[in-house]
Amino acid sequence: MAARRGLLVLLAICALRAAHGAEYLVTQQVFLDVSIGDEPPGRITLGLFGDVAPKTVRNFVALATGGVDGRSYKGAIFHRVIRKFMIQGGDVMRQDGTGSTSLYGESFDDETFRVKHTGPGMISMANAGKNTNGCQFFITTVPTPWLDNIHVAFGRVVDGMAVVHKIENTPTDADDRPLQPVVVVDAGALPTPKPFTVTDEAYE
Repeated sequence: MAARRGLLVLLAICALRAAHGAEYLVTQQVFLDVSIGDEPPGRITLGLFGDVAPKTVRNFVALATGGVDGRSYKGAIFHRVIRKFMIQGGDVMRQDGTGSTSLYGESFDDETFRVKHTGPGMISMANAGKNTNGCQFFITTVPTPWLDNIHVAFGRVVDGMAVVHKIENTPTDADDRPLQPVVVVDAGALPTPKPFTVTDEAYE
C-alpha cells in the first residue's frame, strides 16, 4: 500500500512538472536594443542557458559584447522575418543571411539539442545544415517543434516579447526581408548576480 502511495505521489509530481513545462537555468543575460525604421529602439532581454549549452552561450555573449574580430551584434540587422514563425538576424559578416563567423572559427558543431522549441521567445542558432553554427540566430514567435534536433536552442526572451512581436509584424517583401531596416542599435551583457530558472511555457 505504501509503495502504491509513493508511486502515485511520484506520478503526480511528474504530471505537475509536465503541466508547468521544462525548467532551464538562466546563467547570463544579454540585451538587444532594436529599432524599426526611424522609430525609437525597444529592448529585448535574453536569458541564456549556460549550463546546458556553455559553448553556444559563450559565442553569443562574445558577439553581443566585445565582438569577434571586430564584428558584433551592434549594428547587425534582422534580415528575415516570417509572421507566425520567427525573426532571424545576427549576420555580422554580410547582413543578408549568407555570412558566418564565430568565436571558434567560421562555424562550430551543434552542441546540444536538449532545449526544445516549445513556444514563443526561444532563441536558437540558425544554420546551413548540421554543425554549421556561426553568428546568426533566430527568436521564435510560436511553438516550432519541427526545429527540435536540427537547431540548437540556448535561451529564451525574459523581457521584451512585445518588441519581438512588433518586429514579427513589420511588413516584408516576397523574400521575407523587412521593408524598413530592423537594426540592433546596441547590445551587451546585463548583470546576472544569481542564476534563476525559467520555463518553456508560452507567454506573451
